[in-house]
Amino acid sequence: MYKSCIFDLDGTIIDTIKSMTHSISLTMGNFGYAPVDEAHTKQFVGDGYRRLVERALLYSGDKELAHYEEALSIYEKTFRENCLYKVKAYDGMPELLTYLKEKGIKIGVLTNKGHERAVECVEAVYGKDFFDQIIGEGNGIKVKPDPAGALLMADRFLLPPSSCLYFGDTNTDMKTGRNAGMDTVGVTWGFRDRQELEAFQPKYIISHPSEIRHVFE
Repeated sequence: MYKSCIFDLDGTIIDTIKSMTHSISLTMGNFGYAPVDEAHTKQFVGDGYRRLVERALLYSGDKELAHYEEALSIYEKTFRENCLYKVKAYDGMPELLTYLKEKGIKIGVLTNKGHERAVECVEAVYGKDFFDQIIGEGNGIKVKPDPAGALLMADRFLLPPSSCLYFGDTNTDMKTGRNAGMDTVGVTWGFRDRQELEAFQPKYIISHPSEIRHVFE
């Protein structure tokens, strides 16, 4: 029986794609580049904002990344101002999380989004102190797929990794769970397709949050 569920943020518990698409498009606009469409943003996110900016610049034509450092600074400011732009919970996720809490399952968020923005985003959608732990990028913790954050969360829960179930929507998440020695759940409502998730052989693949309830019954 799993005693904890650890969730990725973007594309897993909260639909944040519009906020990131809006922010990266505004950033690229500072250099005269066209907006980045939502489909490409979905491919660029997942490995932290530095990689998002790098990928967006390359896509926009800055092959030498001449604007990289300036773009990082602009994106940080822009996203700070727009991180809640049209964000919303995925259908069925509030119900699943409430169900888990009622079952006594510890729930946490582990994300490559900056820690302050992660807390702001999660609390805006789910309220303060809804999750037992939130860990975002920063404070010396390596970004996923490094398992450090997942292992730290398990340690804070006083649980072995084997009793934690890790949820995510990208290959980065599947690698994170595997690297941490946790069973993984691939979710198909996020930013990547089922084929990408299947390549990493998660314990479960679900297309709606309610589909994992049976594991806890």
